[in-house]
Amino acid sequence: MASTRIVKANGVELFVREQGEGPLVVLCHGWPELSYSWRHQIPALAAAGHRVVAPDMRGFGRSQAPDDVAAYSIFDIVGDMVALVTALGERQAVIIGHDWGAPVAWHAALFRPDMFTAVAGLSVPPPFRGRCRPLDTLRAGGIENFYWQYFQTPGLAEAEFERDVALTMRTMLARGFSDPQALFVAPGNGFLGAANPDLPLPAWLSEADLAEFIAAYRVSGFRGGLNWYRNIDRNWELTAPWQDAPIRQPSLFIAGSEDAVVTGLIGAKRVQEMERVLPDLRRKLIIDGAGHWIQQECADEVNAALIAFLREVAPARP
Repeated sequence: MASTRIVKANGVELFVREQGEGPLVVLCHGWPELSYSWRHQIPALAAAGHRVVAPDMRGFGRSQAPDDVAAYSIFDIVGDMVALVTALGERQAVIIGHDWGAPVAWHAALFRPDMFTAVAGLSVPPPFRGRCRPLDTLRAGGIENFYWQYFQTPGLAEAEFERDVALTMRTMLARGFSDPQALFVAPGNGFLGAANPDLPLPAWLSEADLAEFIAAYRVSGFRGGLNWYRNIDRNWELTAPWQDAPIRQPSLFIAGSEDAVVTGLIGAKRVQEMERVLPDLRRKLIIDGAGHWIQQECADEVNAALIAFLREVAPARP
């Protein structure tokens, strides 16, 4: 069974779940999630012979949430993962991320190939750094209501989400991002739209699971996670030295066929072309009928793919 503790890393305190012994595997969750999102992977990967550590990422759950928006750049967050590995007494790890955690994992592999010897991303393809700032690109294309844009104004989305945290988390997790229109905010409607408090939960999410997320976000609020989005353009500026740089470590990609993040025009193109960035891509697994919360929705399939990948790139010690 996983144990929990606080680890000091990179100037912040990170709440972590950990289990097992063997080669280190770091699991990075996304938004609006928690280390609890990896509840099915932690024991499975530990049983396969790995030391598994899943933090509440900076700004989430029981980890520290700095006040400064600028403290949530990709350098800060990857820095947390580098410092976490060191604080655990390790020198190398396989890093795996879902949603926002996937860009963290991809960039960790890009920035520190000496430490992160293999990488897997779930639901979000590897970074394709465009020629312009992402938010500028949206505006140039006539788009003014993408959810990234809605999240930019401090306090706006926080007020919507914190008005009724239980309704927010039920809507986010049960609705997911299967409909591409869910990524656009109708004027005056907010991100949640016409939220339904009686929305039934999918089979993969129990009321007890939902209660874990609700309890955590009632304490932490949403500001920390939303600040990640407020660094999107800044991240583009900071990563200029890595323009068109490949990630050469062994890699794995997993997503759901019904996930709007990978089925839209941009996402689909990135999935098709990811070998340009990942020359040692071992597998591209698209799970039919699955949505965005892939490691929770399809735990058995995801666990099997991750364990097979880890056997190749970081075999458990005898």
